[in-house]
Amino acid sequence: MTALGRSWLVRMLEYTMFQITPKIFIKYRDIQFSAIRAQGAGGQNVNKVSSAVHLRFDIRNSSLPVLYKNRLLALQDTRITKDGVIIIKAQESRSQLKNKQVALNRLQVLIGSVCSRPKKRIATKIKRSTLLKRQQDKRRNAMKKSLRGRVRAPNDD
Repeated sequence: MTALGRSWLVRMLEYTMFQITPKIFIKYRDIQFSAIRAQGAGGQNVNKVSSAVHLRFDIRNSSLPVLYKNRLLALQDTRITKDGVIIIKAQESRSQLKNKQVALNRLQVLIGSVCSRPKKRIATKIKRSTLLKRQQDKRRNAMKKSLRGRVRAPNDD
């Protein structure tokens, strides 16, 4: 493939695919945007401009690999509905375009969090010297506490 053809292909993929990680992409057609009016104070634009964005991403019907779909569905996140739809609301900016970008970044972070494999825990053994020191400390504290008891006169029986 020529350099010209490759750059055309890369540009086309940028518009049709959304990159989550260097190896994982999702199709833009799997992502739905809807413009809504932002909450809170808005001044003169409050009832005129729909600048907030709702992003909807259906996990089950997406182009993600099955492994990542299952991990996403297993997440206990309030943004994921029981039907397996991710809903992200962005209303930080007055610009609808910036809010779309913020919502896409949040989606990227959410999906990216399940793409990395969790590290396997390696059990470590406690050193013998640490165990002995702990036991000596316990004996010392026990002796100290036993001496705190009530003082009694020795019995002459």
